[in-house]
Amino acid sequence: MQKIVLAENSPLLRSDFIFGVATAAFQIEGAAESREPCIWDTFCAEPGRIRDGSDGLVACDHLNRWRDDIELISGLGVDAYRFSVAWGRVIRADGSVNQAGLQFYLDLLAELEARQIKAFVTLYHWDLPQYLQDKGGWLNRDTAYRFAEYAEVVSQAFGDKVYSYATLNEPFCSAYLGYEAGIHAPGEQNRQHGRQAAHHLLLAHGLALQVLRRNCPKALNGIVLNFSPCFAATEVKADQQAAWLADQYHNQWYLQPLLEGSYPDLSAYLAPAELPQIAEGDLQIIAQPLDFLGINYYTRTVFTAGKDGWFHDVKPTQPPLTDMGWEIYPQGLTEILLQLHQRYPLPPVYITENGAAMVDQLVEGEVQDTDRLAYYQSHLVATEQAIAAGVNVRGYFAWSLLDNFEWAEGYAKRFGIVYVDYASQQRIVKASGRALQQLWQSRK
Repeated sequence: MQKIVLAENSPLLRSDFIFGVATAAFQIEGAAESREPCIWDTFCAEPGRIRDGSDGLVACDHLNRWRDDIELISGLGVDAYRFSVAWGRVIRADGSVNQAGLQFYLDLLAELEARQIKAFVTLYHWDLPQYLQDKGGWLNRDTAYRFAEYAEVVSQAFGDKVYSYATLNEPFCSAYLGYEAGIHAPGEQNRQHGRQAAHHLLLAHGLALQVLRRNCPKALNGIVLNFSPCFAATEVKADQQAAWLADQYHNQWYLQPLLEGSYPDLSAYLAPAELPQIAEGDLQIIAQPLDFLGINYYTRTVFTAGKDGWFHDVKPTQPPLTDMGWEIYPQGLTEILLQLHQRYPLPPVYITENGAAMVDQLVEGEVQDTDRLAYYQSHLVATEQAIAAGVNVRGYFAWSLLDNFEWAEGYAKRFGIVYVDYASQQRIVKASGRALQQLWQSRK
């Protein structure tokens, strides 16, 4: 069996370094009939939105199989499990609390506690209830306040059963992919809407963080952002400028207001009508002190300048690439961590997602995903290197525990360290999962 090999004195092997696996509610839970519809249900129902025409109505049927899945997680030897709560499973359209939905998560937390697995809970992983989208979604400032109310219900119920709360997962994806690029739900294509949605998401974060700090002062309370280091396609000045602009627009737009209370000044590139409307006091609310910053990393991005003065990404063509067509660039994880460390006084950092979609083949009951195993090997070494250079990285989560509904790609792309046969819902630990299991269990 192939192994993942770390240096003998690796900081990742310390007893206080947290290893975990991660999932998200819409991608695995299924049982759509027992929650409110969300924007992804609506998006999936629109022809042409999802590559394979699928939906999340059943997904991995985790809501019915969660005990087996927790048994699986426990057997891997992890310290922690990162999962998200489905807003529409907890809060009904009339604003009342769905006690059965809340109880599902309480039962999950109790089982994790019994197995001494730390719970990392994400309050929002993209599945906005459709009843809020019908009122404007993240373009409606009121949604931020509804999110704070939802955070109140969840944090009061969960309390100290949760080791760490993240308010949002990747607001870039919710705002840019959902409201500006049209790739994700709700599928809008409007630059001002993308910026406005981003602002209201960050406002929701700040409001909710105040709630979490009040209700769960012992928990680690923070946010999860995705980052991709931005490279210029050439040495030409215009391309260099395009890469800088992309970094400001995609990366710093979400972190700078959290840590410095201001957005990057892009007034030279954005028309006044494209900038978000910001109310007095918003930026102070957004810039709440963070107990941690979750960083999701998959690949780097290369940019070139367009004739319109804007940046355009250059699709990678040289292997190795993942099944998503993303360049495998492990040093980018070290690079982005160091860039952020040098730019900001960062709180403790957790790598909350890292992983790869590969073309998995189930042969005689096994999946020999040596390409994914190599991906994890190289990115764990990249994490080691960032720590050696001074970045305070406290943990690392593999994305994902299970193959699942991969958003606009449907079920065509597999990110799991555990293979899911969707017809039978059988779970089969892949070679990468076995290698990680051996690493994690060796630390016990």
